[in-house]
Amino acid sequence: MSNIVAIVGRPNVGKSTFFNRLIQRREAIVDAVSGVTRDRHYGKSDWNGKEFSLIDTGGYVLGSDDVFEAEIDKQVELAIDEADAIIFMVDVEDGITGMDEDVAKLLRKVNKPVFLVVNKVDNGKRAKDAVEFYSLGLGDYYTIASINGSGTGELLDALVEALPENAEEEEEEVEALPRFAVVGRPNAGKSSFINALIGEDRYIVTDVAGTTRDSIDTKYNRFGFEFNLVDTAGIRRKAKVKEDLEFYSVMRSVRAIEHSDVCLIVLDATRGFDGQVQNIFWLAERNRKGIVVLVNKWDLVEKDHKSMKEYEKAIKKQMEPFTDVPVVFISVLTKQRIFKAIETAVEVYKNRTKKIKTSKLNEIFLPIIENYPPPAYKAKYVKIKYVMQLPTPQPQFAFFCNLPQYVKEPYKRFLENKLREHFDFKGVPISVYMRKK
Repeated sequence: MSNIVAIVGRPNVGKSTFFNRLIQRREAIVDAVSGVTRDRHYGKSDWNGKEFSLIDTGGYVLGSDDVFEAEIDKQVELAIDEADAIIFMVDVEDGITGMDEDVAKLLRKVNKPVFLVVNKVDNGKRAKDAVEFYSLGLGDYYTIASINGSGTGELLDALVEALPENAEEEEEEVEALPRFAVVGRPNAGKSSFINALIGEDRYIVTDVAGTTRDSIDTKYNRFGFEFNLVDTAGIRRKAKVKEDLEFYSVMRSVRAIEHSDVCLIVLDATRGFDGQVQNIFWLAERNRKGIVVLVNKWDLVEKDHKSMKEYEKAIKKQMEPFTDVPVVFISVLTKQRIFKAIETAVEVYKNRTKKIKTSKLNEIFLPIIENYPPPAYKAKYVKIKYVMQLPTPQPQFAFFCNLPQYVKEPYKRFLENKLREHFDFKGVPISVYMRKK
């Protein structure tokens, strides 16, 4: 379970450069895989073996300065609510501005680790100029130059030192049960979905509140299958944080998605698979979680005999290349197919934890590869000798061959499609690796 670190500050102080610097090692790799560069404001990083999620709150605001004033307060409020540690970035060239003072005022009340980071300090004179930032009342500061990375090491040492340790341990006992997170944009019907499930139902066992600090976990038993339902819908809605910006509901979902096994993405049939839902979808895909898409309010859509098929096709078009995802049409109001939704989630969970025997894999794959070998590259032939599933929590497969670097994306996708054809991995992202024998 990784901690969340938020970067706050005025525009143009270098937050994004810093953010990109921290995640480049990981993200560049992750993103190249499926061509997803959609949501660049969230990423994973690690330092000294400690992993954390990084959120750049700044990339979202457009508009004039006065709009910005209100916005930045909002972002800081949100960071204070959701993050485990906060990096507050200021710019040595501009010195202290009124907006910096506002942010500092909000941050001084916080009992979470706050790191004041003075950016663009790339020479001795600027290091002297940085002294004025003491007056923000946030104690010591760190000087960095995010453009070339100088100073980031000390900052990161202190940061990971300050992150709470116990995240992993307390999770352990809850971990035993599969966790299904219900996510989606505001007003898509997440809470109503959960209420419809639990309702006056006798199935509910206990409320485990506060296990992940802010989402409500409900132990739930259905079809003889016990799981935790993680409700992000009920997360404290502050009047101050209006849910109008895409970013906020995505950020609210980050923690729930990271801690779940399967994400039930609820969308409003009348609005479709829009940008915000797509962000949540790619977030779940990038975290390699099982995914089920629930189209809610299906009762409100004008239908003819083929509309369900058409609708599903349209959604899948938006999901490419990862289209092997179950789509369930539900209506929370009439309770139509809501148990089908859970049943589907259970299937996806089983697919995600499925282990395939090595002998079986080779028996199926070696003939396929024989018939459709990877295309030769620079007159070199790639020979794949052996395939196995890696012992990871989600499905990852290693194909051992003589020249792994010559196997390109399209062929890996071909292998992935064959895996899906022969074994049921519906709703589960699969990773295919080429390894040197």
